[in-house]
Amino acid sequence: MRATAFFAVVSVATFITGQSQAQDAAAGEKVFTKCKVCHVADEDKNKVGPSLNGVIGRTAGTRPDFKYSEAMIAAGKSGVVWDEPTLTTYLQDPKAMVKGSKMAFPGLKKDEDVANVIAYLKQFSK
Repeated sequence: MRATAFFAVVSVATFITGQSQAQDAAAGEKVFTKCKVCHVADEDKNKVGPSLNGVIGRTAGTRPDFKYSEAMIAAGKSGVVWDEPTLTTYLQDPKAMVKGSKMAFPGLKKDEDVANVIAYLKQFSK
């Protein structure tokens, strides 16, 4: 019983700590400049990469009028949906999460940058 209570407390603490990451949209906009070469978030248009407008909640590989890699289409068919935890994993190391993706970006190394970019993307995913 004590072990169960301990793990419950640790789980809740981890969840709260993870959720309390910076989540600063203004800082995320600055980090997003690394992404702007290929993506746009504030408009519904594709560039070299798909539009990230409305990305939160979208199934991977399903943005209309964009030619995705087979790997990204397969990721979507396997159930990958872009939510905070999935985006966190992907933004840290895109090639590791979706092997064979066309995305050349190596990922964001700082957890704070990842959290802030997600906060920035949330503004355009309502």
